[in-house]
Amino acid sequence: MQFKLRPWLLSDIDALLEFANNFNIAKYMRNAFPHPYTLEAGIKFIELNTNKDPVQVFAIEINNRASGGIGIFPQDDIMCKNAEIGYWLAEQYWGKGIISGAINQIVEYGFKTFDINRIYAVPFGSNLASQKALEKAGFILEAKLEKTIFKNGEYFDELIYAIRK
Repeated sequence: MQFKLRPWLLSDIDALLEFANNFNIAKYMRNAFPHPYTLEAGIKFIELNTNKDPVQVFAIEINNRASGGIGIFPQDDIMCKNAEIGYWLAEQYWGKGIISGAINQIVEYGFKTFDINRIYAVPFGSNLASQKALEKAGFILEAKLEKTIFKNGEYFDELIYAIRK
């Protein structure tokens, strides 16, 4: 399935609210990704991410609609040669290879754009689809931290996947 990464636009607000307002997505995201996903949260997210140079958070566009998002976040201090990635995708597009393709693109962009030598992701231990997508994109499991994530009243394992330049 065809997709492209592009900057978020305020005109994406309806698609963002439609696709992001899904518990099956939110349950694997940090608490900064709200559920329910409100208009106010959507506008704040898009405004926060439309003026960064270089772009750090991209819309995943499918069929001319923003249907997910992926971001790369350079770290600082002693982690300054690292960047974390995070992503989500509209549930109707799960299992079609889109996220692993988007991960490949963000990795290429990240190494070209930022002064980093390692990109990592921290999926929940229970998110098997995310783990599979990372592995398909060449990421290696570096660590498993038991019951470090607390979300919706439950503890989950935190996995650390990474790829190096």
